[in-house]
Amino acid sequence: MQTNLADFIKGTRDGDEADAILRKCVHCGFCTATCPTYQLSGDELEGPRGRIYLIKQVLEGRPATHKTQAHLDHCLTCRNCETTCPSGVQYGRLADIGRRVVEAQVPRPPRQRMLRTLLKETLPRRWLFAPAMKTGQALRPLLPRALQDKVPVPRSAGTWPRTRHATKMLLLEGCVQPAMSPNINAATARVLDAVGVELVTVARAGCCGAIRWHMNDADGGRADMRRNIDAWWPYLEGGIDTLLINASGCGAMIKEYGHALADDPAYAVKAARVAAAAKDVSEVLPQFEEALRAKLGARAGGQRVAYHPPCTLQHGQKIRGKVEGLLRAAGVDVQLCADSHLCCGSAGTYSVLHREVSLQLRDDKLAKLQATSPERIVSANIGCIAHLQSGTGVPVEHWIELLDRALA
Repeated sequence: MQTNLADFIKGTRDGDEADAILRKCVHCGFCTATCPTYQLSGDELEGPRGRIYLIKQVLEGRPATHKTQAHLDHCLTCRNCETTCPSGVQYGRLADIGRRVVEAQVPRPPRQRMLRTLLKETLPRRWLFAPAMKTGQALRPLLPRALQDKVPVPRSAGTWPRTRHATKMLLLEGCVQPAMSPNINAATARVLDAVGVELVTVARAGCCGAIRWHMNDADGGRADMRRNIDAWWPYLEGGIDTLLINASGCGAMIKEYGHALADDPAYAVKAARVAAAAKDVSEVLPQFEEALRAKLGARAGGQRVAYHPPCTLQHGQKIRGKVEGLLRAAGVDVQLCADSHLCCGSAGTYSVLHREVSLQLRDDKLAKLQATSPERIVSANIGCIAHLQSGTGVPVEHWIELLDRALA
């Protein structure tokens, strides 16, 4: 693709990166076949190829419009197009750059601004989000359906293991997950404890930065990243070499820290090290598979489970097959549904900002998952879990909870 960037972005880091990404695109259109929004609308501008053209026009100096902004907003950033693209176009990074430029040019209506500000200022702060979630759970039967969908039934976390082990790993607790589903972190700690690993949590660490970053607040996202790096750095320097993550959306973001802070002289090296230390729990547990199988025996067997691989795991982190392998090794009958590569419609704040499209994708995903006749559905990201559970009576949980229950 030929480019001629405008002066306002030419020669900048974002401009150079966007130019390199744009020049890789050969207009083949393979990406449209796996784009959820294109499949729903059939509109070229609702697919990656069309959005790439829109971003190219803006970066070459054509003024952005509300229509441009709307088409970029409608993208789920599932990055399925990256998996499909034969040319290696890093669409996710290009979309982030394009959205930030458009955000600076096109003022949003007051209602949109208020909602987006509320989301990016509330969700990342546990001290605000946790009491709000607790209140919502207490009043859940009285809430309208749209809010009930976002407020899961409260669950106990159970006990956190207290055994000391020589092998230690850091664990990202996250921002919304401890309030929405506290058992996920506790279950992760219990499963790792069973194979001789102690998980260390750091109170200062919080939101991974993805919420603000993907809502075009790059400065806010980088502030979250720096806070986390400062919180984890003494432990990495002290000999812990793994940062364990059980929410794939957070994992995809943290593995980008090195790129996001590459121009920060105080944090570039540290950010790269944190990114290298970040591992999804499905990347770590295979090394303990034999010990885990010995602990489980036949207790996890006989269950028929449908697994939904989140986009942030299979497309963002390029991790495929590991969860299924671990569960099958434990004797679980794991099924992947038709079109398992497609997004469920959660996509972080997307399910709030674009509810209608999100629900269409959710219902289509659930129909295909339930066609496998599962006893339960498992996934690897809190957003997907809550979103899918809002549309079905089949239990939906994190796959680590299934292993934890079998160990108990």
